[in-house]
Parts: sequence; C-alpha cells; structure tokens
Amino acid sequence: MSEDSQIFVIKTTANQEKSVAMALARIVKKEKLDIRAILAPDELKGYVLVEAPKPGIVELAIQTIPHARALIKGSSSISEIEHFLKPKPVVTGIKEGAIIEVTSGPFKGEKARVKRVDEGHEEITVELFDAVVPIPITIRGDTVRILKKEIE
Repeated sequence: MSEDSQIFVIKTTANQEKSVAMALARIVKKEKLDIRAILAPDELKGYVLVEAPKPGIVELAIQTIPHARALIKGSSSISEIEHFLKPKPVVTGIKEGAIIEVTSGPFKGEKARVKRVDEGHEEITVELFDAVVPIPITIRGDTVRILKKEIE
C-alpha cells in the first residue's frame, strides 16, 4: 500500500458483498478511477473494503451500484485489516472425532470419522463408516463437509 492510500469501508446489503465488489471493479475499470484494491472477505458480512487515496473517489464509484448502501466515515489502516489478507487453513474447525461427509473424489458421499488433522498439509485422516475393514485414508480438508463436530 502506498503512502497516499487509505482503506475505506463500504456498507452493503447483507449477502451482496461479492456483487458490490464485482460492480465496483467494473466501474473502476470503465471510468479509470484511482481505486487500487477491492476486498470482500467472507468473514465480514455487509461490508466491502476498498483501497484508494481519497474517500471522494469511492463515494463517486458507489453512487450507481445497487446494494452499496454508504461509505462509512473515516478510514482504516492496513494493520486493522491484515488478518483478512492471510489465508486460513481449510482444516480449521475440523477436530479429531468429528463426523464428516466426503464431498468429492472416489469416496464422495461416504461418511467417516476424523482420526487425525494435519493443518500444515491441510489434510485429514479419516476412517470410513461403511468399510468392511477400517482403513485410514488421508484426504484434503476442502473435500469434506462436517456433519457433527465431535464424539458424543
């Protein structure tokens, strides 16, 4: 982020953050506005973050965007938003003992119990419920859906 940039926050309609960000990107490109970055983090419902030198540029850009409610007064610093910029491991929230369903790959639709979580490789080791012999298999954490958080 350059010295003359600030982070501005746009209030949006809930669940319209991505559409506001996409519309804003189109306007910035078409009008050649000095907006340097647009971020709509999943964890931040109802808001879009924008990097620009002045708030007036952002206000001008959002005037015609549906679901862009208002520009919040003031600006944020990069230190306040940098946690949104770091990728989160896909296995976050998956614990040993959890019951999962495999959502893709050769075991799609199978239910299993998590035996081990490897955050470094973003993989989990599971034992399938319907297997005749319980054999642990290791799969990527983004190919599962949690059914139950942990053992009862």
